[in-house]
Amino acid sequence: MASVGARREVVGAAAGIPARRPLTIHAGAAITETTRLLAAATFAASYHRTQRRKGAHADPYINHPLQVAELIARVGGHTELQTLMAAILHDTVEDTDAKLEDIEREFGAEIAALVAEVTDDKDLAKDERKRLQIAHAAQLTPRAKVIKLADKICNVPDIAVDPPVKWSHERQLAYFDWADAVVAGLRGVNPALEALYDARVTAARAAVRDRDAKATKRK
Repeated sequence: MASVGARREVVGAAAGIPARRPLTIHAGAAITETTRLLAAATFAASYHRTQRRKGAHADPYINHPLQVAELIARVGGHTELQTLMAAILHDTVEDTDAKLEDIEREFGAEIAALVAEVTDDKDLAKDERKRLQIAHAAQLTPRAKVIKLADKICNVPDIAVDPPVKWSHERQLAYFDWADAVVAGLRGVNPALEALYDARVTAARAAVRDRDAKATKRK
């Protein structure tokens, strides 16, 4: 029987979607930092290509890892290549059929290790995965903490503005409480990102509570 990945490729081919191919850089090509960063973006876009965010707007999923990497560079001031590449790749193993072995083959052991640090074990129950994110946050390496922090910064306003379909206001507020608990273990790694998280989660809570109050008033 074909693997899940193989079956997806058949479906993609039938729909006119090109199959994923290894991103081997051609011999003689200049392997610059730009080349490697774009290769990571291409890899992530390939694996996330059929995915959408869970909100009603159903934004393309690839927007999220790109936003995480951009935030790390622009606000966090981290322009170190490995961190930005791992940020772009951070959801490929957790949310697609990509494997850590694929990341290591294409981009090396250092980036694969960073991606592994921020990847949940999907074999565990959701509540246990969330508990472990809180428990492990303080133990992450500094670069993994930066990625995890930027990820939460991007998720918080999405949950407030375009939450997953059928999420109640209570569930949105519970997400913010959980994100606070994760971020508590990340503090001290990047003051600029931490300040932005604080501002965004405060605004997100206010927005959800305001909508809840208006909905209650209309009843």
